[in-house]
Amino acid sequence: MLQLIAILLRSSILLDAGGAAIEPPPESPPSVVLVIADDAGWIDFGFNGASEIATPEIDRLAAEGLTFDACYVTASVCSPSRAGMLTGRHQQRFGHEYNLPGTAPRSEAGLPLDEITIANRLRDAGLATGLVGKWHLGLADRFHPTRRGFDEFHGLRAGSRSYFGDDRLAKGDRRYERVIRDESSTRPEADIEYLTDTMTNDAVDFIRRHADRPSFLVVAYTAPHGPMHARPEDLEAVDGRLRGKRRTYAAMMRALDRGVARIADAIDESDRDTLLIFVNDNGGATNNASDNGPWRGMKGSLFEGGIRVPAFVHRPKAIPPGAMSQPVTSLDLVATAVAATGADPADLDGIDLAPWFATSPPAPAVRSLCWRRGPVAAIRDGEMKLIRVEGEGSMLFDLETDPGEMADLAARHPADVVRLLAGLAAWEQGVIEPRWTTGDYWRSNLLRKHRMDVQGREAERAIP
Repeated sequence: MLQLIAILLRSSILLDAGGAAIEPPPESPPSVVLVIADDAGWIDFGFNGASEIATPEIDRLAAEGLTFDACYVTASVCSPSRAGMLTGRHQQRFGHEYNLPGTAPRSEAGLPLDEITIANRLRDAGLATGLVGKWHLGLADRFHPTRRGFDEFHGLRAGSRSYFGDDRLAKGDRRYERVIRDESSTRPEADIEYLTDTMTNDAVDFIRRHADRPSFLVVAYTAPHGPMHARPEDLEAVDGRLRGKRRTYAAMMRALDRGVARIADAIDESDRDTLLIFVNDNGGATNNASDNGPWRGMKGSLFEGGIRVPAFVHRPKAIPPGAMSQPVTSLDLVATAVAATGADPADLDGIDLAPWFATSPPAPAVRSLCWRRGPVAAIRDGEMKLIRVEGEGSMLFDLETDPGEMADLAARHPADVVRLLAGLAAWEQGVIEPRWTTGDYWRSNLLRKHRMDVQGREAERAIP
């Protein structure tokens, strides 16, 4: 028993190793642009090795910046991942564990109002704040982005919508809202020629209008989340060997690439020191023909393919180009942005990565990374990773020798299983019960995704 208590205490110390230290605010803080792609596959970017999908502009920015070989998000589905990213805290701490829409009433299903967002922190530090694109953190007015630290909102409250204008969406949660300085309107559906380009236009406009002061902009694209809609000219331009849904997906990625390039050009034109962060919200989805390459699992899974995502940072004046192999999380990316702007870092769960950008970085942070969504939880400590499945026990993988998570080592390494379960339990002492769930159907699918006999991309795609 004493040995188990010692393990728990050690794990708690490791898990608490995060948290950005307060630094003196810079005289002129940089602007921050956080670009979030939606449901893209890990291998579907050139900087991660894409051969079928062309993303030349994103690849150029990645080459000029710092890429992350092992960047993790805090959830394998859209809404809780964004809840973690936009608060800088594990979303399980405040019960935002499941996706939306959930089983809670509309008035209660959303990012809890007592949570401080990154936008709150950066606005308090003097930055103008805006969000373009997908919100997906509550449909009711009380959860609206402009009540959560954003000065402006151009986008949709829901998680997805048609990429083309559709008059049937003009009055619902998928309408395209525009809120600037307390002036609220809805963009006419006829003006939405293609949603990704519309979002890009609004992002570029925000950057240009705020070129004279530091600002924080979140560009939360819906691409390449379904529905599978692409512009005809993009379909014509992609690799002609691609067929069906994969071809449409490639065309949607082309529009995403074009949009990120225009955002980068607007940043250059503004002549402002700007930290550009690019990250995907979760692994490639089962229904959009995305591909997670070498990683097992897809969206919804705690195998690597569900939580390990493409990511890079780009800030030519401060971050030398390169690649980082040390595991990091989306919470670290936003903690880095908070530290760079001199905003209040209190209670953040991520760490400021700036020291690791130096030519002589310090020793890697000693910590474990943890996840939980209902009946499935996971922990990574060094190269060892454990996935705990309710009613099925635990699976153990060595990511150094088995990055595809094909060999379950739990029976051969019981001591590691006990150690990692203790670490996971210690982390769970700091979280609460979910405020809502997504029902029995999705719970069943979640459990099925984590069966050892579900192997291969087609088998994974068969379980939404």
